[in-house]
Amino acid sequence: MSKQQAVLDILPEHVDGRRDFMIFGHFLEHFHRQIYGGVYDPGSPLADENGFRRDVIEALRRIKTPVIRWPGGCFVSAYPWKKGVGRRVPYYDKAWRVEEPNTFGTDEFVRLCREVGAAPFICTNAGTGSPEDMSDWVEYCNLDIGEWAALRRANGHDKPFKVPYWSIGNENWGRGEMGAKTADEWARYAHESAKMMKRADHEIELSVASIPDLDWNSKVLRETGDLLDWVSIHGYWSFATDDGVFEKSYDQIIARAFDPEERIVTTKHILGSLGFLGKIRIAFDEWNLRGWCHPNLMMFGSADHAVIDKNDINSNYNMADAVFTACFLNSCLRHCDVVGMANFSPVVNTVGAIFTHEDGIVLRPTYHVFDLFANHSYEEIVHSALRTPSFTVEASDGASQSVRQLDAVVTRDPATGKVGISLVNLHGEDAITCRIRGLDASGPGHATVRTVNGASVDAFNDVDQPEAVAIEEKSLDIENRGDFSIDCPAHSVTVLNLA
Repeated sequence: MSKQQAVLDILPEHVDGRRDFMIFGHFLEHFHRQIYGGVYDPGSPLADENGFRRDVIEALRRIKTPVIRWPGGCFVSAYPWKKGVGRRVPYYDKAWRVEEPNTFGTDEFVRLCREVGAAPFICTNAGTGSPEDMSDWVEYCNLDIGEWAALRRANGHDKPFKVPYWSIGNENWGRGEMGAKTADEWARYAHESAKMMKRADHEIELSVASIPDLDWNSKVLRETGDLLDWVSIHGYWSFATDDGVFEKSYDQIIARAFDPEERIVTTKHILGSLGFLGKIRIAFDEWNLRGWCHPNLMMFGSADHAVIDKNDINSNYNMADAVFTACFLNSCLRHCDVVGMANFSPVVNTVGAIFTHEDGIVLRPTYHVFDLFANHSYEEIVHSALRTPSFTVEASDGASQSVRQLDAVVTRDPATGKVGISLVNLHGEDAITCRIRGLDASGPGHATVRTVNGASVDAFNDVDQPEAVAIEEKSLDIENRGDFSIDCPAHSVTVLNLA
């Protein structure tokens, strides 16, 4: 085992921008055990008086979850929201081809967000729904006059919910989505929807389902960009086979670690070319390394629902997920001028960061990465230059690919001057030493070093081994703050904090 070296030069007088804390957001859909048996489980002794799992709520509070997007996802493209308030009747969910209990709707979602301390973000039905349905939903949530506000009051909620964030549709560019549309169709539909929704409440911040494609965005944004605050992009990079076997190759996964940044940059350039950079920001509002296992559910024919249970096998989610997640968050921080929100998919179960069982929860490796970044990074993004060795991996197409071994971002608290440096060692076997230069105060100092790591790239947490991957904390005495070094173990995520 060899140890490589990298150099991180910090320019403390040059601030690249300020991060929006909403990049640490999450996503919740009516799929498998995300809601029923996940965040919402009224029959569980671990649930509170509202039916929410107390242990899940506490875990989400611990990572300061800032925003939750709901109810989809593909589910929303046939979701009759008006059936999900007041009197409830189960119905057939055409997206995932199961019976939807319909006991968790808008009122419950807003209550969940309030318990967590997160802002609610509602994604609307742009499939079977209409612009009027969307504006009615805004009325129900945010107005204190009219038919839909009266219904909310009749349901026991006198004051408006004031839901701040709304999205027109979900992946309606995809042919598998119910209500899929061409770019021309979508541009006109989005314009009418935005117009009606903002007439209901002009203070809402509005997003539109999009992709990093110039032709699609040029039509949509020229038609309705003046009414938008966000564009929504999504990404999953590692998928299970139809029989539920998840990808295991660490190197093939790490070869995609910076693909999310490419999507950000492409979308940023599109916004700039169309004159919307600075007005419209990116909401990467559905993302994860792992794509959900749902074979044939969005196709015709027989659906094998039993295979979906394999989403909940904890050994599928290991240090590859942690490293990829840290690189994603670093990419958002680097592009803080345009990325204002991101929503990890999902909050709980399937491929989420938290796994629930009847006796408690398991915090998967990705959860601990959110803990590091949400609790130990800061608002200002300080300019830095990284020189790092690269290593070669075999990508999924069999081609050799060069990957930089270290990824780094420097943050600072503008009020206290505290510095946080996030360091991600992507190599599966080799440690790396990072020399850090340029901090403005020389002389001795003290740092706290927190690292997420496991015994191997395959390390994972489970009911019988809940802390195989955890945050290890240690102190580091520094002789010279302006020039010191830190060791980063193989396949690890580290945040170093200096007062």
